[in-house]
Amino acid sequence: MNRTALTPQEAADFLGVHKETIYIMVRNGQIPHFKVRKKIFFRVDSLNEWIKKQEQNSMKELA
Repeated sequence: MNRTALTPQEAADFLGVHKETIYIMVRNGQIPHFKVRKKIFFRVDSLNEWIKKQEQNSMKELA
């Protein structure tokens, strides 16, 4: 993926979840995002780092 910022729909596709799930995660402060004129965006680098942290947390729970 060559873009550095994604829309909520693109972030949902990237993560394999429904767009509404993305909005819920934003409201709950569970996913990194930023706003430009009230529109929500997601940096690809931030999402990749977030995925790594989620993976590490899952591994800790299994141990």
